[in-house]
Amino acid sequence: MKRMKRSLAVLLTLVLILSLAACQKSNNNENNKPEQGKDLITGTFEGEGRGKGGVVKLEVSLENSEIKDIKVLEQKESAYTKPVIADLKNQIIDTNSTNVDIISGATLTSHAIINAVKDAINKSGATLVAKEGTNLAEKAEDVSTDIVIVGTGGAGLSAAIEASNQGAKVIVVEKNAFMGGNTNYATGGMNAANTKYQREKGIEDSPELYYKDTMEGGHKKNDPSLLKVLTEKSADTIYWLEELGANLSQVGRSGGQSVDRIHKGPEGMPVGTHLMDVFDQQVEKMNIDVRLNTKAIEILSEGNKATGIKVQNRDGNTYNINAKAVILATGGFGANPELVTKYKPELEGFGTTNQPGATGDALAMVEKLDVALTDIKEIQTHPTVVPKINEMITEGVRGDGAILVNREGKRFINELETRDTVSKAILSQEGKTAFLIFDQQVVDTASAIKKYKDAGLLTEADSLKELGEKLKINATELENTVNTYNAYYKDQNDKEFGRRTLTVELTKPSFYGVEISPAIHHTMGGLKINTKTEVINNSGEVIEGLYAAGEVTGGVHGGNRIGGNAVTDITVFGKIAGENAASFVKE
Repeated sequence: MKRMKRSLAVLLTLVLILSLAACQKSNNNENNKPEQGKDLITGTFEGEGRGKGGVVKLEVSLENSEIKDIKVLEQKESAYTKPVIADLKNQIIDTNSTNVDIISGATLTSHAIINAVKDAINKSGATLVAKEGTNLAEKAEDVSTDIVIVGTGGAGLSAAIEASNQGAKVIVVEKNAFMGGNTNYATGGMNAANTKYQREKGIEDSPELYYKDTMEGGHKKNDPSLLKVLTEKSADTIYWLEELGANLSQVGRSGGQSVDRIHKGPEGMPVGTHLMDVFDQQVEKMNIDVRLNTKAIEILSEGNKATGIKVQNRDGNTYNINAKAVILATGGFGANPELVTKYKPELEGFGTTNQPGATGDALAMVEKLDVALTDIKEIQTHPTVVPKINEMITEGVRGDGAILVNREGKRFINELETRDTVSKAILSQEGKTAFLIFDQQVVDTASAIKKYKDAGLLTEADSLKELGEKLKINATELENTVNTYNAYYKDQNDKEFGRRTLTVELTKPSFYGVEISPAIHHTMGGLKINTKTEVINNSGEVIEGLYAAGEVTGGVHGGNRIGGNAVTDITVFGKIAGENAASFVKE
C-alpha cells in the first residue's frame, strides 16, 4: 500500500512538472504573439516600403492598438533624409496615424516610411484610432547672433564651419526639413587644379589651365576676378575639406576639361552625399545652431546695411534673427518654372534636376536693397536626365566609359563635350531623347551607378542585341556602333567624334542602357558679388554686412557651368564668405 502511494506521488509529481513545463512553454509562445482583447492589439510587427535607395524595413511596436515605437531595421536612403525619417516617425507616433504630410524634397523616402508603417499595421490586424498630436508650437522669439546664414547646402555649411572656426557665433536657417539643398544631389565630384593627387598620377595641371578651360566652357562670359579665385583656391579647399574629414583623392575627368581634374568621393560615392556626411558631423561636433523648417522671408536692414533676417517657422509664426552680418546661400531657381521662363522663355515645360526648394527666394528678398544681378538669363540644362521622373544620371557615367546613341543605335556626339553642347545634340535626335550605353565595368566603377541599378532605372541585358531589343532601338546598329567604338578604344583614337578619353572597351556583360533627355540643371546667374563675396548693389556699392556664396550668385560660371565646378564654387566661396563675415563682425 505504501509502495502504491509512493508510486502515485511520483506520478503526480511528474505530471505536475510536465504541466508546469508545458505552461511555461505556452507562456513563452504567447509572449511572442500579439495580445488581443476587445480588438486591441499589442505586439511588434515588421513592415516594408520602397524608397529611393531601395527597400525600407521598419519594426512597429503596438500597445492596445496604439503605436508606441518605430524602429528602422534596414534602409539605404541618402544620409540627408535622417531628420526626415525621424520627423515622420515622431509625427506618426504622436498622432497614432499614417495620415501625415509628405516632406517635400524627400518624397520617395516619405512614402517608404509611411508605407512601411501601413504594411506593419495591416499585418497586425489592428485598427488605428487617430488622436490629436501634442503639436507643441516652436518658440518664435527674437534672437541675436554674430552671423546668420540662410541655407544649409555646401555653401552655407562651409560658411558656417569657417565662421565658427574664426570664433563667430552663428545661426543657420533652412526652410526644408533637412539640410543639404542641391548639394544632396551632387554626384560627380569637385574640380581642383595642381593637387597632390593629380601629381601622384602624373597629371600636369595648373590654376591657369583650369582657368582657361572654365573660361572657354563658360563661353568667355565668366567674371575673370571670381574665376581667378575659384581656380587658385581650388586645391587648398580640397585640403581644407579633408581636414574636416572628407576623402577626395580619386581623380577623373568631366566634360569640358582638358586634363583629369574632377576629384571624387571614396569608392565613387556621390560627392554631395559624402560632403554632407562630413558637414553634418562638423555641425554636431561644433554645436552649430541649425534651424530646420525655418524660412527666411525678409532681410532686415538699416539704410545700406544688413542687420539680420525675419524668418517663419513651421507653425507659421515669425520672428527676427538680429545679426551683424548676413550670408545668403539659398541656391538657385532651377525648380521655379515661373522664374525660369521669365528669364529664358525657350525652357518652358522643361523638367528639372533641382530639389523642390531651389526656388530663388533670395531674388525677392534683395529687391529692396537694389542688389545687382548678373548673368541671370544663363540657365543650364543637364543632358542626361531620365524623362518624367527627372532623375539625373551623373556625368561621371560618361566619363567612366558610357557612350550615347540615338534610336538608330548610332553615336552622334563626343560624349564629353560641354553640357550645353551635348544637350543641344540630344534634342536634335528623334524623340528629343537618347540612350546611355555601358557595360558591367562601368557599373563597377562607381556606387552612384549601382544606385541607379538598385532603383530600377537601368535596362539590363546579357548581350548588346538583347539590350537594343529591350530599349526598342536598332539592335544591329547598336552592335556595330559598340564594336566600332571598341576599335577606337584599342587605338585610343575616336575617328568619328574626337573623344579624347576612351576609358574602357565595352565588352563585359551585363550590358546596360537608360533613356535620357535634357532638363534644367543649374542657374549660372544671380546676385552680383566681389571676390570677398560681398553683395553689390546697382550703384556698384557694397551692401554692408551682406555676403553671398554658391548658386545664389552669378559670374563664376559665365554662360555654361562645367561639371565638377559647382562643388568647387560652393566650398571655395562658402569658406571665403564665412571667413570675411567673421572678420567683419569683429571690427
